[in-house]
Amino acid sequence: MNAKPGAAATAAGEEQARRHTIAISVENRFGAFARIAGLFAAKGYNIDSMTVGPTEDEAVSRMTIVTHGDDQIIEQIIKQLNKLIDVIKVVDLTYDNFVERELVLAKVRATPQTRSEIMQITEIFRAKVVDISPQSLTLEATGSQQKVDAFIKMMKPFQIMEMARTGRVALKRDFQGEV
Repeated sequence: MNAKPGAAATAAGEEQARRHTIAISVENRFGAFARIAGLFAAKGYNIDSMTVGPTEDEAVSRMTIVTHGDDQIIEQIIKQLNKLIDVIKVVDLTYDNFVERELVLAKVRATPQTRSEIMQITEIFRAKVVDISPQSLTLEATGSQQKVDAFIKMMKPFQIMEMARTGRVALKRDFQGEV
């Protein structure tokens, strides 16, 4: 049985493809976000999630992009990002120890019969009720992607009326030892 020479390499490459969390410090200037998103679109790279926000320095914004690919693709993405004029620093956090969080706001239908069960689930997830009406509860949950996914899954049977979810935000951990 003869296999194509590239078949093993392709299979190995697919096995190495993984999600990467990339932190980008950019100058807080008009169009910086569009140029970075445009780079991904022009090169055909997919963005799984992207968050942007101010930092401790008002002249700098931080973007956290989650994408996927093998090491060669990610290396190309990082090289292309570093070429952009507004980019100050690019760090692939994937191989580092880092803290990540997502946030979801979910407006859930709540009847008198279901309200206490929704509140119990909310408490288990250490989520918060941020708004209440006779027909609904608006809930806030933060945590890892898996925790947010699980929270949403638990709320679906009650009927999620409206939902807004952030992408991942992440910071490298400084402390590397055991607690």
